[in-house]
Amino acid sequence: MATHAYPIEPEERLELRDGPRLQLRPMRPDDTERERAFVAALSERSRFQRFMQHLEGLTPAMLARFTHPDYDRELALVALEGERFVAVGRYAPNADGVTAKAAGYSALVGHILHENRDMLDLAAHLGFAAQAGEGGDVTVVRRL
Repeated sequence: MATHAYPIEPEERLELRDGPRLQLRPMRPDDTERERAFVAALSERSRFQRFMQHLEGLTPAMLARFTHPDYDRELALVALEGERFVAVGRYAPNADGVTAKAAGYSALVGHILHENRDMLDLAAHLGFAAQAGEGGDVTVVRRL
């Protein structure tokens, strides 16, 4: 699996208004168990909304792929409270070649299930425009 070097620039600490202090950083290869535990702790509904399919847990191949991103083309960020993941977000380029500004792309594009109102509301709050998608999902786009 060929990946580019782990970026150190995005590491920082964040203190939330209600008290918890989080460490924000890119995903690392040694995060396999934390990623597995994070997904396993999600509700069935949350796993379905995140992966757009029913999953009991991540396969070894999925864990390897998610914890070894190619940082030249994609980014996986984690938020930790202590040693536990409390959030994971990622972007990767689409095959269209136009979707993260620092990598020379012109837009961020996401696919969200129509019934996932929380994520659609967050996307709207972050400036994403919603468009009808295929197969019961909504495509959200934010120009960079």
